[in-house]
Amino acid sequence: MNHFINNLYLICILPLLFLASCAETKTMEVTATAYNSVENQTKKGDPTTTAWGDKLEPGMKAIAVSRDLLAEEGIEHGAEVSIKGLPGKYKVLDKMNRRWTKKIDIYMGENVGLAREWGRQKVEITWKVE
Repeated sequence: MNHFINNLYLICILPLLFLASCAETKTMEVTATAYNSVENQTKKGDPTTTAWGDKLEPGMKAIAVSRDLLAEEGIEHGAEVSIKGLPGKYKVLDKMNRRWTKKIDIYMGENVGLAREWGRQKVEITWKVE
């Protein structure tokens, strides 16, 4: 009986584990700008709170994404995104105004000079779609 249960377990669980590890990876070119935790760039009265209610802190690797990337490309709140040419992964913690498309905004804490230096660049981003 124990042998039967072990085999049944393997037959049921292994395919599920395989499917869970088969997330599709997507890559695309987008326009990247940068933003800061300052009122003239964000929500009035609370520049550290994102559209989803997450709290931003200087030093975090976070991005805001245009809503078309959320709706059409499968990027989700909390997803990890790689930005070609930048180290590490950035977490999707904010969403941009509906007027923007194919765009990300890289969070740069309170360093407005660094964000201005970044300017507007075309970058390649990669993420997993579950």
